[in-house]
Amino acid sequence: MTRLDGRTVVVTGAAQGIGAAYARRFVAEGATVVLADRNAEGAEAVVAGTDGPGKAVARPLDVADRASCRELAGWIADTYGRVDGVVNNAAVFSTITMKPFWEITDEEWDRVLSVNLRGPWLVVSELLDLLRRSDSASVVNIGSDAVQLGRPGYLHYVAGKGGVHGMTWSMARELGEFGIRVNTLSPGPVYTEVPRETVTPAQREAMLAAQCLHRPAEPDDMIGTAVFLLSGDATYLTGQTISVNGGLVHR
Repeated sequence: MTRLDGRTVVVTGAAQGIGAAYARRFVAEGATVVLADRNAEGAEAVVAGTDGPGKAVARPLDVADRASCRELAGWIADTYGRVDGVVNNAAVFSTITMKPFWEITDEEWDRVLSVNLRGPWLVVSELLDLLRRSDSASVVNIGSDAVQLGRPGYLHYVAGKGGVHGMTWSMARELGEFGIRVNTLSPGPVYTEVPRETVTPAQREAMLAAQCLHRPAEPDDMIGTAVFLLSGDATYLTGQTISVNGGLVHR
């Protein structure tokens, strides 16, 4: 039996990068996966490339918009009746222009925080009734070890992900009475097919040199931890942050 057999899992930001990798693996592990993304065409392409005993479906979602989150919840209620897992992966990062924090505009700040911090809060809030229908629901918030690094040039991103880490702890406290687990998967630098113009070759080499494992992380390096957190092997694990960073930083 696969580890996520029979479970219904929502992955936000699943049209590319690590989100797409999560979705493909969850299908291989037997889950029914809802790929929720603003990029409907990209999500459909990922669905077409999945393979395994589970199944995948793409649905439109703007995580920063409550009405969009509510519409997704209504569709899932009518189609599947419950949600067993949520991976809050959608985030603004690759398109960020690095700059000193005093040069970040109000519009840039609001755009990043609306997706990276407001988004997970809205998604879980609107899916809560469906999560409560599961006998073992799990929420995985995707953080970032850029928070521990205090990485310069990304203050709005670091602030948002720092908020995600704190939100996980509070959500775990508030949702524990319903048997819903909430944890943070916190990656270090992960290199995907998504262009990232703000990371120079010199910066990449410096980060690799600082890791215990001197190789770049790929999306597949993250997905095993996500499967574990959603599975029955983690039924007593909640309110925790798991760093998957090749030894770049230590908690």
